[in-house]
Amino acid sequence: MTNPTMKRPFRVGLLAFLALLGALPATWHMLQYLHILPISIETVLGPVRFYGYDLGAAVLWALLGLIYLWVFRRLWAVDVRGWLLVTVFSSLNLLLSGLAVVAPSTFQAMLPSLAVNALILVYCLLPGTKSAFGEEKTEPPPEPPLP
Repeated sequence: MTNPTMKRPFRVGLLAFLALLGALPATWHMLQYLHILPISIETVLGPVRFYGYDLGAAVLWALLGLIYLWVFRRLWAVDVRGWLLVTVFSSLNLLLSGLAVVAPSTFQAMLPSLAVNALILVYCLLPGTKSAFGEEKTEPPPEPPLP
């Protein structure tokens, strides 16, 4: 839960920054699927396609980008739910990038998204990251003695 007296540890601030960084490839891919940005940068990355249905992919990437921005707010407030959500949605973003690679998109085109989300997921799963949110394990209270 959010603790207003808790100071923001460095690990939480870094994770919030990574969540903002995770919104960038999602926004980039959304704009590509909407045909606002070039869909194919042949010299740099490669073509981006999603099973011939670009509007569906644009909606999915837009949702993931907005979710990353919302998760940034939760992380900045040192809310443990933000940690859980950034872990879940970086996994989902990796899955969506993997689906795009299986589709006619190239691995090089999806590499920025794969790299950023893998970095976020690995950082979330480090042992000290969750402890930075103040979630220590509590032991159950001792049982009363029998009469």
